[in-house]
Amino acid sequence: MDEAVASFPDNASLMIPGFGPGQPTNLLAALWRTNATGLTTISNGVGFESADPDQKGLGDLVMAGRVKKVIAAFTASTRPSRTGTAEALVANGTLEAELVPQGTLAERIRSGGAGIPAFYTPAGVGTETATGKEHRDFNGRAFVMETALFADYAFIRAHKADTAGNLLFRRAARNFNPIMAMAAKNVIVEVEQPIVEAGEIDPDQVHVPGIYVTTLVRIPVGGVLHINRATGMAIRQTA
Repeated sequence: MDEAVASFPDNASLMIPGFGPGQPTNLLAALWRTNATGLTTISNGVGFESADPDQKGLGDLVMAGRVKKVIAAFTASTRPSRTGTAEALVANGTLEAELVPQGTLAERIRSGGAGIPAFYTPAGVGTETATGKEHRDFNGRAFVMETALFADYAFIRAHKADTAGNLLFRRAARNFNPIMAMAAKNVIVEVEQPIVEAGEIDPDQVHVPGIYVTTLVRIPVGGVLHINRATGMAIRQTA
């Protein structure tokens, strides 16, 4: 993992998929161990700090001042009783945040991967998220123009991969992973299962073709497979 992100530059933009399942936990921890700073991140949420030195993620990068801007559907906690990582930093102007409706965020990323520069949506019309943006009327209804998102890097979490880079995701992990894999210049993938030879994954089961993938890394023994949300404990790769 460390080798895969060793050349990650300052001031890069990074897409981070997942909201629990499908999060590239090991690549984020490896990024934490670099000196990369000045990042712009694109993600569903911002997350929280971690007390575990092996589980450092976006929330830790934000609190360490290494992220200058977040583009997310949730910049605050979804639980009012638990203050989110970014809330105080946004309030005092330390962190720039762009709040995007969740469906709009997904479509902006998908459009980036498809080469579509912008689109119109009714989501957000009449709210602060539409302030300063172009509006048009279609069939008597107001729509706001949203621009596509494309990043320098995407960290991806796949269940299976072959040596050609074809990817398969498992269940809820198939959230932002496929579209983010298509919307970045450099796509680094952590893979749960042993990487198989090209052709061993049924073509009907390929969720992202290998043409989009830059780097594959098998999660090593001791790497994090997933987090037990009830206990906060990491379930680690054993073989």
